[in-house]
Amino acid sequence: MIVNWQGIYPALLTPFNANNSIDFDMFKKNLNAQLNAGIDGIVIGGSLGEASTLLNSEKLELLQISKQAMNRPVPIIINIAEQSTKCAIEAAQDAEKNGADGLMLLPPMRYKADGIETVTYFKSVVKATSLPIIIYNNPYDYKIEVTLSMFEELADVPSIQAVKESTRDVTNITRMKNLFGNRFKILCGVDTLAFEELALGADGWVGGLVDAFPAETVAIYQLMKTGNYDEALAIYRWFFPLLELDIHPKFVQYIKLAAAQNGLSSEYVRPPRLRLAGTEKELILKIINEGMSTRPKLPDYSHLIKLHNVEGV
Repeated sequence: MIVNWQGIYPALLTPFNANNSIDFDMFKKNLNAQLNAGIDGIVIGGSLGEASTLLNSEKLELLQISKQAMNRPVPIIINIAEQSTKCAIEAAQDAEKNGADGLMLLPPMRYKADGIETVTYFKSVVKATSLPIIIYNNPYDYKIEVTLSMFEELADVPSIQAVKESTRDVTNITRMKNLFGNRFKILCGVDTLAFEELALGADGWVGGLVDAFPAETVAIYQLMKTGNYDEALAIYRWFFPLLELDIHPKFVQYIKLAAAQNGLSSEYVRPPRLRLAGTEKELILKIINEGMSTRPKLPDYSHLIKLHNVEGV
């Protein structure tokens, strides 16, 4: 399946049972809720999917389950977050053999590689697979920034097609567009910056709170892309206290709790993470419940999408 690298790509949660096994039934329920809302692709085994506690075999099992359970086909992107080039190549090749449509590639984990090492790492993994790739640029959490000069070195690699922009510097959108034009698709990777980055020309949004609120996330994107900024902004302002759950060290627990309140996940996480409890849980539940009680009525924007597609706006 061709990956267009635009629209809404949920970073899917990995629901667990009380015994730490994957809750595949809940995973399928969330997956199809996302598809019903109109998302454009999915990311499996990302940071929100608790990649650090998943075995590679479990990621491949989630890939197979996704292919079988989808009520409509969309691209499936597998996250590659490994400590060594060898392991990253093996993970990429396994994903391709098992039917992944694309890869999301992080710099090396743990080791703070310099620019030459990081570019060499990317090119080595890319050379080992024919899948299209989105580079995950998140120096805030992973301590390695993929700079503009590094992207200049990667621009001649055709299969590197997109960037998950998580630097938290919205000016990077304009810098990338000014330097590369449309060479790289750019997807916002920070929920609290999505409106701003879409307004600046981002092509899509790899979302976190979409796992709990898929319809609202898709509505913001579609309204932005059809020029209905005021309607999109009204939804975004309602959404913002919830979106802030995405930028906390416990974002996995927070977003799982939000999804659980909407029947789309369990609260279980794999150690060393622990489930929320006590005052902290009460505070997060208050944010979630306030959002759910004031959930906006979404406008019917289907005619706007058709007009947008016809006119090529």
